[in-house]
Amino acid sequence: MTTQSLAESPLEIKAYAKVLWRLVPFLFLCYVVAYLDRVNVGFAKLQMLTDLKFSETVYGLGAGIFFIGYFIFEVPSNIILHKTGARVWIARIMITWGVISSAMMFVTSPEMFYILRFFLGAAEAGFFPGIILYLTYWFPSERRGRVIALFMTAIALSGVIGGPLSGWIMQAFAGANGWAGWQWLFLLEGIPSILVGIAVFFYLDDSINAAKWLTQEEKKALSDRIAADNRGVVDHGIAHTFTNPKVWLMALIYFCFIMGLYGVSFWLPQLIKSMGVKDVLNVGLLTAIPYGFAALVMILVGRSSDRTGERRWHTALVAILGGVGLIFAGIFSDSAVMGIVALSIATAGILTSLPLFWTVPTAFLGGAAAAAGIAIINSLGNLAGFVSPFMVGYVKDATGSPTFGLYVIAASLFIGALLVLGFVKKVK
Repeated sequence: MTTQSLAESPLEIKAYAKVLWRLVPFLFLCYVVAYLDRVNVGFAKLQMLTDLKFSETVYGLGAGIFFIGYFIFEVPSNIILHKTGARVWIARIMITWGVISSAMMFVTSPEMFYILRFFLGAAEAGFFPGIILYLTYWFPSERRGRVIALFMTAIALSGVIGGPLSGWIMQAFAGANGWAGWQWLFLLEGIPSILVGIAVFFYLDDSINAAKWLTQEEKKALSDRIAADNRGVVDHGIAHTFTNPKVWLMALIYFCFIMGLYGVSFWLPQLIKSMGVKDVLNVGLLTAIPYGFAALVMILVGRSSDRTGERRWHTALVAILGGVGLIFAGIFSDSAVMGIVALSIATAGILTSLPLFWTVPTAFLGGAAAAAGIAIINSLGNLAGFVSPFMVGYVKDATGSPTFGLYVIAASLFIGALLVLGFVKKVK
């Protein structure tokens, strides 16, 4: 569970700087618009449930059913990306999900809500694991902690930007053209995905050798580094991946962490509103605080993990921190100040655990096995995206409060941390 770094030449250092600035900011932008389209239903909920007379359970099921479509199409999508290249396939993913996300504005019934959320998940399937796989083509294992952390701070930034933006759209556009604020939200936040998807086709390069912005010497240095990094990684093929116990262990751990991610993502606006904040714009502004704090923690801890080469304790401790934050968020659910502090700790711990987690499976999976394995882990783990919002919604309908649901999610994070400490040291 530690990474061994070989000395890098000045040529390699310069080349990696070029790759980092060429790819990561653009992939970051892609993930921001992706994540906004995935979770903006959490803001739409503040008006949508009243307008359409949906119960909390209907909302929770609709929010979560996204991940059923995601689960079914995840592995095939990532295998196609491995065969066709990231440029074409990521562009296809982003354009189709942008269209479907915008179509959410036409929802009038629970059935339509469920169907569109399912197809949104099917359209987006393969995006995140595809990007993780794509990064392994460019960066060796000892660099992946900080690179994946930088990429995944897009989750936090989407909260910093998306909260105030979503609140402003719903308030400023309410009633325009006869449409409700939540309808404008889906339309206006779906369009950027289509535009960025078109840009992907022209901007991304499928491999190091296809990058015209690298010199031949830089291409050789980077290719040699990736080859050396993959020397101890065996590509057993796709079939073996499905029976690899390491893959299933990773999927179970990821499930536990994703329970936390979507517990926060889908319910953070509602949790802040329940603390006494009623204005939708103020709710949006306050959601930026936990996500902003999380972005800082993700970068600092990712750098610490890469610098020390230690993954296991870094991953487990931030997951435990996330669970503790959720418990205190439940305890201080009637206090806006203490509630925001607790939610900031929870969000930072949960979001930081995710990029650290992905440094582990990418270190032992290679070739087609990496494409299938990363997709399997991500798709099974993201089933928690179905379980978590549905469970919290059901609990809120039954008890009038989401507090007990937060405690269940905290327990899931603790279990994931214990699995990392107890078993991940055996994954080598």
